[in-house]
Amino acid sequence: MAANIEDEDYFPDFTTVTCYNWERLIERETEKDIIIESLRYLTQKNKVKVHAFVLMDNHFHMIWRICKGWKRDEIQRDFLKYTSQQILKNFRNEQAAILQRIEVNLKDRRYQVWQRNSLSIELRSESVYKQKLDYIHNNPVKAGLCASEEHYKYSSASYYVLNKNDWDFLTNADV
Repeated sequence: MAANIEDEDYFPDFTTVTCYNWERLIERETEKDIIIESLRYLTQKNKVKVHAFVLMDNHFHMIWRICKGWKRDEIQRDFLKYTSQQILKNFRNEQAAILQRIEVNLKDRRYQVWQRNSLSIELRSESVYKQKLDYIHNNPVKAGLCASEEHYKYSSASYYVLNKNDWDFLTNADV
């Protein structure tokens, strides 16, 4: 983990975002790519540093750090709002049947992509950070999607295991 942790406003967060009712809303690459592009945008704008992630079909995990000058709640809210809007746009164009399963008809929205109150845990120690990093990377193996973590496409595991940088928005926490 970063040696200069005191220089940052925030500790890294382990965040889990779950699809509404555990629906498989991000099983296709098109929806996964929306999340990837949004993370890329946030890193390019120096709003976050993404240290690790895995995108599953009905949820995703990541370790990210909100950069100085930005508010954690606002960044997370805007990220989830934008990604849900883009995913819904895809569904309206291509998968109308799925919309029935996520219809909520609330005052502020007709459909819901993400469960409310995503899990977010500050990672204040090296041991907890490592535990969450291992958990993230082992998720697809545990789900039976791959034999070894570094072979799952939508994960940062190959970055850490093989030193392969397929994701230009990742920042190693040790740097």
